[in-house]
Amino acid sequence: MSYDIIIKNGTVFDGVGNVPKKESIGIKGDEIKKVGDLQNDNADTIIDASGHYVSPGFIDMTTHSDTHWTIFTQPSQESFIRQGITTILGGNCGVSLAPLVNSGNIEGIEQWVDTSKTNINWQTMKEFLSELQKRSLPLNFGTFVGFNTIHWGVIGRESVTPTNDQINQLKFLLNDSIKNGAFGLTTSFGALNRSSSMDKEIIEIFKIAADNGVITKHHLEDEGKNILPSLSQLLSFARESGAKIHLSHLKALGKTGWSYFKSLFAMIENAKNEGVEITCDFFPYTSTGSNLYMLFPSWIKNRKPNQILEILRSPESKERKGLLDYFKELTLHYDRMTISSAFQSWEHVGKTIEEISNISGLPSEEIVLNLLSANNLKVSIFNEVILEKNIDLLAEKNYSAIASDGVGYEMDSKVLGLDLPHPRSFGTFPRALRMLAREKKILAWEKIIYKMTGLPAKILNLKKRGKIEKNNYADIVIFDPKELMDLSNYKNPFNFSEGVKYVLINGKIVLKDEKILEKSAGKLLRKE
Repeated sequence: MSYDIIIKNGTVFDGVGNVPKKESIGIKGDEIKKVGDLQNDNADTIIDASGHYVSPGFIDMTTHSDTHWTIFTQPSQESFIRQGITTILGGNCGVSLAPLVNSGNIEGIEQWVDTSKTNINWQTMKEFLSELQKRSLPLNFGTFVGFNTIHWGVIGRESVTPTNDQINQLKFLLNDSIKNGAFGLTTSFGALNRSSSMDKEIIEIFKIAADNGVITKHHLEDEGKNILPSLSQLLSFARESGAKIHLSHLKALGKTGWSYFKSLFAMIENAKNEGVEITCDFFPYTSTGSNLYMLFPSWIKNRKPNQILEILRSPESKERKGLLDYFKELTLHYDRMTISSAFQSWEHVGKTIEEISNISGLPSEEIVLNLLSANNLKVSIFNEVILEKNIDLLAEKNYSAIASDGVGYEMDSKVLGLDLPHPRSFGTFPRALRMLAREKKILAWEKIIYKMTGLPAKILNLKKRGKIEKNNYADIVIFDPKELMDLSNYKNPFNFSEGVKYVLINGKIVLKDEKILEKSAGKLLRKE
């Protein structure tokens, strides 16, 4: 038989955790047509994968290229593709680009994007996906619905008890979005200032997800000292609604949170034994990447940006003094908080808050408020608060997948001294393979590859991807296990990973010998 592409002589990992085999793969069009012995077959293109591993393309289910707008402004998404990522999911951590209650008003992305410069010509999920369908996508893209986005659109930012009519509006928006292709619902209750008055609303929305057979995906409300109560509350919502639960970028922040991590596993596994469907994902870094204002207490975090800035710029106000007292009580490690983005204070990028404090002579708490005030709340930080041992423990769990929590970038987007992306946007998957399989040997290669391919596909109920088998889409990555290396770091993040030799997306060769050959091989994915 004649194929478009034959991949031969490689060690093939099927994506579901089985021991790899030396076999060939025949590709025709956008699909895999044969896996096995192809010695008597021919193809237009032969890829010799001798000495290399052949895997399904990596599926990254926690990304933010949509809400950071790079899916539009940096359309090659090169930092993802060079890791071997072939599919990404957006709409994470409670914020999505659709559905919009008010056309042209995307709640929640102001912290990353100048919304005055965005061109929005959609309102519903159907319209948003139709707009993306018209564009050339470098890799496969699907989206969730952000609970925060629809809540802010219907109810607003104030903490109030929703009416039955408002709850019905939310249910309609979610149900309609799922029917038109959204993969589920995401939340970030910490950014929403959740109160008990919202519990009915949350449960009703979760029931819609359960009825449609999709997951609910969560940025835990508190990943520090209150991590166990946060998970407990989420599990109670799951039990009452019947919803499937997925925990995004699961981690424990700070020494207090670290001490609860094993108890967190016990809670998850007890819930699983009770019949709750629960999974998670994680990234292999000890520093988080987040907006500095997320350190605010909930009583201010949920206010409108102009209201927060008014408080920060009122030196004698009781609320500003209350914020300073709040930060002093937190006993934060300012020596571990590095400014990664502050466009109005570029001279501080790359410095820790403690370093800036020492230079200025002002207390670190004042530095936090001053930076946020000067930059209209748009200050990003790296915060080294994750214990590496806990990453290793999490990697061993059969319900944990790998995800970047990152953003897709092009090298041309590099702006020295102004913006430092988190290294996870460039190196998550090679780093996980290097650390957990090659160096520490915590996981066999086939097990960690499953966490990047078959497991996320299973969690998402993503058809025909995440597994190398006949009639599946030909999303494939070929890499050298000995050369695989993540080169991005916190000081110099704009460094692509090495060791990934080929990336195929829907049967097209997108990456070959460190060169991007194709920028429109991706497909828009809709939940079936």
